[in-house]
Amino acid sequence: MASCKAPCCVLLFYFFVCFACQCIATGVDADQTLLLVNASESSGRLIPETLFGLFFEEINHAGAGGLWAELVSNRGFEAGGPNTPSNIDPWSIIGDESSLSVSTDRSSLFERNKIALQMEVLCDISGANICPSGGVGIYNPGYWGMNIEQGKTYKVVLYVRSSGPINVSVSLTDSSGLQKLAADDIIASASDVSDWKKVELLLEAKGTNHNSRLQLTTTRKGVIWFDQVSVMPSDTYKGHGFRSDLFQKLADLKPRFVRFPGGCFVEGEWLRNAFRWKETVGPWEERPGHFGDVWMYWTDDGLGYFEFLQLTEDLGALPIWVFNNGISHQDQVDTTAVLPFVQEALDSIQFARGPPDSKWGSLRATMGHPEPFDLRYIALGNEDCGKKNYRGNYLKFYDAINRAYPDIKIISNCDASNRPLDHPADFYDFHIYTSANDMFSKRSKFDNVPRKGPKAFVSEYAVTGNDAGKGSFLAALAEAGFLIGLEKNSDVVEMVSYAPLFVNANDRRWNPDAIVFNSSHLYATPSYLVQRFFAESSGATILKTTLTNNSNSLIASAISWKNPEDSKNYIRIKVVNFGSITVNLKISVGELEKSSIQISGSNMTVFTSTNLMDENSFSEPRKLEPKPGPLEGAGEEMDVKLPPHSLTSFDLLKGPSSNIRMGGTDSFSRSSI
Repeated sequence: MASCKAPCCVLLFYFFVCFACQCIATGVDADQTLLLVNASESSGRLIPETLFGLFFEEINHAGAGGLWAELVSNRGFEAGGPNTPSNIDPWSIIGDESSLSVSTDRSSLFERNKIALQMEVLCDISGANICPSGGVGIYNPGYWGMNIEQGKTYKVVLYVRSSGPINVSVSLTDSSGLQKLAADDIIASASDVSDWKKVELLLEAKGTNHNSRLQLTTTRKGVIWFDQVSVMPSDTYKGHGFRSDLFQKLADLKPRFVRFPGGCFVEGEWLRNAFRWKETVGPWEERPGHFGDVWMYWTDDGLGYFEFLQLTEDLGALPIWVFNNGISHQDQVDTTAVLPFVQEALDSIQFARGPPDSKWGSLRATMGHPEPFDLRYIALGNEDCGKKNYRGNYLKFYDAINRAYPDIKIISNCDASNRPLDHPADFYDFHIYTSANDMFSKRSKFDNVPRKGPKAFVSEYAVTGNDAGKGSFLAALAEAGFLIGLEKNSDVVEMVSYAPLFVNANDRRWNPDAIVFNSSHLYATPSYLVQRFFAESSGATILKTTLTNNSNSLIASAISWKNPEDSKNYIRIKVVNFGSITVNLKISVGELEKSSIQISGSNMTVFTSTNLMDENSFSEPRKLEPKPGPLEGAGEEMDVKLPPHSLTSFDLLKGPSSNIRMGGTDSFSRSSI
C-alpha cells in the first residue's frame, strides 16, 4: 500500500487553496474574521441539563435580612449568647430608667433557646409615676430598617407571659416611632398570660416607610416577658418565607441547581459555629440559631435545611447540599472520630429523601412536605482539600453514602483539572477568583483536561480585586468569555455557578456580588446580567463553531435550543469581543438540515459600555443593561460589527427551508467553487 504521507509543500499548497476557495465562496477577505457555525444538531453535542445554576451562601446577610423575609433581627433574643444578662442588640428601649427596666433571663418556653426578655414597667396609667402617652417598651429596627408598604399585611407572632393583666400595643412605625403605620393591641387577663401564650396578629399597613421598626409598648405597670418575636410579610413567595422580589431575581436566571448553604458558612471558623442542619429544622421557634463566625453575624436559622430544599424545588432546580465533613478553618476532627459526622450526613439525606414514616423523613412530613425532595448531589466540605484530615474523612463519608445511597453523586473539594484525584469522586470542585485579564485567559482552561474521570463543578467564579469594583462591566465581560469557554467544554464541565449571589448593601463582606439589595430595593450587577445570556444553554445542543483570523480577543459559541414560550427553535450565537477595537465579523451558518434562518423573529442583543468600570446602583439600577433589538439581514450569511469590549448574542429563528437558493451563498454554490 502506498504511503499516506504527503510532502510538506503539497499539504501547504492544499491548505491555501482550500482556504482561498472558502473565502471566495463566502465573500470573506483573507484578513477578515469569520465565524463558521455548523448548525447540524447531529454533529453537535447535548449540554448537560444541569450546566448553569446558583450558589447561595449566607454571606453579606444574603439570607438573614435578605432572601429570608423575616423582618425582626434577633427575634429570640439569643444573639447575645446563652449567659444572662446578655446583649439584646439590635433591640432598643423606649423610655428611661425611671419608667422601665429591661434584662434577659433563662425562662423561655423552648429548651434549645432558653433566653427570654423581661420587661419591668415602673410607670403606670395613673399615680405619681405616669407613663408617657406613647407608652414605654422595646423596639426592633430589623435589618437596617423594615420595609413596610401601604396596603400590605404583616403577620406578627410572639410569645408573651406576665405577672398580671396586660395591655400591650404592637405597632409598625417609622424610624422615630412617631408615625404609626399599623397597630393592634394585646389585651389579656393575668390568668390568660400567667404561662407562655402564643399571640398572632395580622397588621395592615396604612402607610409606606422603607425604614420602619416594630414596637412593643405599654402604659401599665407590671412585669412582662417576651420571646420569639416575628414579623413576616404576607406576600412571600407561595407563603414559603422567601422575599418575593429577590426570589424572582433568582427565578429569572432559570437555574438548574442550587448549591447551599456555603461556602465558608458550612465550615465555620471553628466547628462549634459551623452550620449544623439538625439545629435548623423543625418549628422555627425551637431553632437555637447560631453565630456565623466567618462572616461575623448572627442568624436565627429561619432559613434552614428544609427551607433551602424548598427553595430549590420552588425554583425548579436540583439541590446540591454542601455538608461539613468535620473540618473548619481552625480545627478538625480526626478521621478516627469522624463517624458521628458521617451519621449526620446520612440522617440529612434521609430527611430529604426518606419516606414519611422514616425517622427523619417523618420530621420533614410534619413540616408540610411528605413527598421526598429530589436530592441527587452532596459536596463533602468546602475548599478543604490539602488539609490534614480531608482525604481520610472524605473516604469515610464517600464509602458510607455510596453504600446507603449509590445513586447520589459525590463532589470532592480537590481540583482534578491539573492532575488526577487520588480518591473516588463523581465531580470535583473548581473555584476561581482573579483579575479580568486572567479570567478571560481562562476561557481555554478546560480545553485540554482529560475527557475521562470525574467532571468539573465550577461552583465559584468571579472577577475580583481592582478590576471588579462593586460590580463592574469589565468584570462581567471577562466572566462572559470564561463562561463561553465552559459552555464549549461542557462535556467535562457539568455545572457552573457565580459567587457570591447576594449582598445587603449595609453589610458588604465581599465584593462584587450578583444582586445588591436593601430593605426595599434591589439591582442587578453586570455579572448577573451576563448570566442571563446563558439561561437557555442548560440542556441545549452546543454546535461546532470555528473562528478564523481571531486576534485572541474573541471567543464565540453557538447553541440550538427551543424556546418554551413560543415553542420555536433558535440558534443562539454568543460572541465576546474583549478587545478595544470594533471587529467586522462574517457569520456563516451551514448544514441547516432542511431549515433556514427566518428574518422576521430573529434578534440580537448587545451588552457594552464605553467605561469599563461602570456599575449599576440604586440610583441608576439600569445604567448598564443589554440592549435587545431586531437583527437586520438575518440569514445564513451575515456581516456584523462587534463593538469594542462587548458581549453580543444573535438569536436566529429557524424555520422550514424555502428551497430558494441564492447564487454564491448556499452550500451548493460553495461546494461548486
